[in-house]
Amino acid sequence: MLSDIEIAHQTELKKITEIAATLDIDADEIELYGNYKAKLSDALEKRLAKNEDGKLILVTAINPTPAGEGKTTTTVGLGQAMPKIGKKAIIALREPSLGPVFGVKGGAAGGGYSQVVPMEDINLHFTGDFHAITSANNLLCAMIDNHIQQGNALDIDTRRIIFKRCLDMNDRVLRNCIIGLGGQVNGVPREDHFMITVASEIMAILCLAKDIDDLKERLGNIIFGYSRKGTPLYARDLKAVGAMAALLKDAVKPNLVQTLEHTPCLIHGGPFANIAHGCNSVRATKLALKMADYVITEAGFGSDLGAEKFMDIKCRYAGLTPSTIVLVATVRALKYNGGVKKEDTTIPNVDALKAGMINLEAHIENLQKFGVPVVVAINRFASDSDEELAVLEEFCKSKGAKFALSEVFAKGGEGGIELAKAVVESCELPSDFHCIYDLEKPIKEKLNTIATTIYGAAGVVYSAAAESAIKEIEALGRGNLPICVAKTQYSLSDDPNKLGRPTGFTISVATIRLCNGAGFIVAETGDIMTLPGLPAVPAACGIDIDNDGNISGLF
Repeated sequence: MLSDIEIAHQTELKKITEIAATLDIDADEIELYGNYKAKLSDALEKRLAKNEDGKLILVTAINPTPAGEGKTTTTVGLGQAMPKIGKKAIIALREPSLGPVFGVKGGAAGGGYSQVVPMEDINLHFTGDFHAITSANNLLCAMIDNHIQQGNALDIDTRRIIFKRCLDMNDRVLRNCIIGLGGQVNGVPREDHFMITVASEIMAILCLAKDIDDLKERLGNIIFGYSRKGTPLYARDLKAVGAMAALLKDAVKPNLVQTLEHTPCLIHGGPFANIAHGCNSVRATKLALKMADYVITEAGFGSDLGAEKFMDIKCRYAGLTPSTIVLVATVRALKYNGGVKKEDTTIPNVDALKAGMINLEAHIENLQKFGVPVVVAINRFASDSDEELAVLEEFCKSKGAKFALSEVFAKGGEGGIELAKAVVESCELPSDFHCIYDLEKPIKEKLNTIATTIYGAAGVVYSAAAESAIKEIEALGRGNLPICVAKTQYSLSDDPNKLGRPTGFTISVATIRLCNGAGFIVAETGDIMTLPGLPAVPAACGIDIDNDGNISGLF
């Protein structure tokens, strides 16, 4: 089979103006970025404000494994399948980060015959949104250190500056650094830190903001540090808000692209789900709901991370109600959870499949706790035996979930028709969507609910620093915010080596930090890193461009 980028290059794209026209978008309501990308204007959002919303479908997955699950590919393929059964659909995705593109995971534009295109643009600079977010983030950082250099009228405690610099790249050496060296003219020396752009509070703010006014209010509410008297200091105290918002003036607008089969796709924002809230922007999702009967979106990593945050953070803030949830799994990944080595997952093994289905069981039960119907989508491979698939179908139905096979990687939308029909049927089932915790509960109680109800933990333990931070946040009157847990994606626990459905473990919270502008509290668990590093052989080693501008090696 051809590589992803070869398939993408063989596809004849439609001009983005043609894609916009299928959504009844006027030419003056889009801002072109070449022939195949565009931003959607504020005027379009205002014109469609009174339209009835379509149905919202969330795509999530089991815990990722080296065997692969194909969540984004399934999302794109389902979007391509909907028109084949007579349904008007739009896909709403996150933008890829350069960290994984050049690291180990690759891009996030789908795969095979279910991709969003132009895939090389989407996976690289796209429309510059991440650069704008990085610039706005680092402008605030520059203004913090400049304020200290120029006399420190706010009495900033240089030991308690909590807002970090960022860049959209895996670069471990910048996690911890000393800045301001070289004498008085170069600033005041202090310890500083970098995080990847997708973990920046500015990214979360952009993805949760309703409009420019809301964006500016959230930017102003960022607590960047504390004075030496212990008083919280805000971005608005530095008069940084206007300039930061100006840098984000275009980045706040959703981007319109297409799939290989010309299904419209809005790609906007891109927080990771293991270290941030893992969902595309509220603006893109809500705009898509005004333009289609079905909006198919995804949340990062497994349901314990992305889906939980989609429900408890994004839906809560945006007033969204999902109609159904698609849970993606593969026979190979389940056998890996059952103890089979990666290289042996293509060998039929019903016993290992049954052993690994406990992970799928946990995710089905977790999603049902939110009161939304669940469809299990099995991303089918040629090595899957009929017996394995039959066992899996019977298991899913016994758990009260619909079941459908998906072959969208190899067949595009045609391979997702069975899944599309199951999703449409599921959207008509009774739903009682609700979040799993009350915002007014104490921070520890909310964390305990997530840990015990979703992860299956026996409880939560806190470092001394986390205990102190909780007291400080609650003393500020900000304990009534949702919780965003930073946790490994590879396990329901905070230990990536515990596969299947571990029990009896505790979640260890190392750090608690308040993202006051974004409007949530981050709890960092285990050994989670907010700035990843590159592997021994980065994906960047295989990427190239020829004299005609053709890029190769992206995946």
